[in-house]
Amino acid sequence: MGGESTTRTAPRSGGTDTGPVGSRTGQRLSGLAVALGLVLFLGGFAWGAVVYRPYTVPTGSMTPTIAAGDRVLAQRVDGGEIRRGDVVVFTDRNWVSNAPVVKRVVAIGGDTVACCSEGKLTVNGKQIDEPYLPEGSTAEITGFPTVTVPEGRLFLLGDERAGSLDSTAHLTDAASGTVARSAVTARVEAVVWPMNGMLERPTGFEALGALSSPGPLRTIVALIVIGAVLVLGGGAYGPVAKLLGGRSRTRTEPVGAR
Repeated sequence: MGGESTTRTAPRSGGTDTGPVGSRTGQRLSGLAVALGLVLFLGGFAWGAVVYRPYTVPTGSMTPTIAAGDRVLAQRVDGGEIRRGDVVVFTDRNWVSNAPVVKRVVAIGGDTVACCSEGKLTVNGKQIDEPYLPEGSTAEITGFPTVTVPEGRLFLLGDERAGSLDSTAHLTDAASGTVARSAVTARVEAVVWPMNGMLERPTGFEALGALSSPGPLRTIVALIVIGAVLVLGGGAYGPVAKLLGGRSRTRTEPVGAR
């Protein structure tokens, strides 16, 4: 009788494969991806820990920009870096004892601030557009005299003007409600819980001078995300290569003549 045979490819180890899966190049690249990913991931977190501090805002005086209980990230900065429109964290015993306060800087040393012209705050005679105020509200503040801010000091308001204990509540103080630049410890850059993201730039103050430059938060987040992707991708190489190799592997063995 004529004979026929078929063949199946079998692993040389006799049916068991205990060695590394995938090509050597693939294994090296996956290891490199994991190593690089860990450096980026951990480095991003370390950089963020050095540059930023987390705060929980206890009151609603900055609503709707920051609500009561929101968790924010604030960049550690020197008071000399603060510009008009910045939302800052500072400590002043005349305001609150042994607790940080979060307010928005509306005027700096040498500025003259007043309220209000057609419902808008004025700084150095210029009306300030403040889109961060609660919808439908104005900047009207009753009993607010014109204040000239001393050099080296800041005038701060809450975005919720009606209920904020800010510079207007301290106008009778020796410094007319202003706070020393040196009292500022950080500038709020983002609301991270809930994840509302980066604070919008206060463009209404641009006519008065340069605004603060954004910190490296976006870069830090990008490093962490890229690092995580590299770690997960490199770690998945082995299982994926094993799965694909198992599907393509065939065995060879003679089949008896018929």
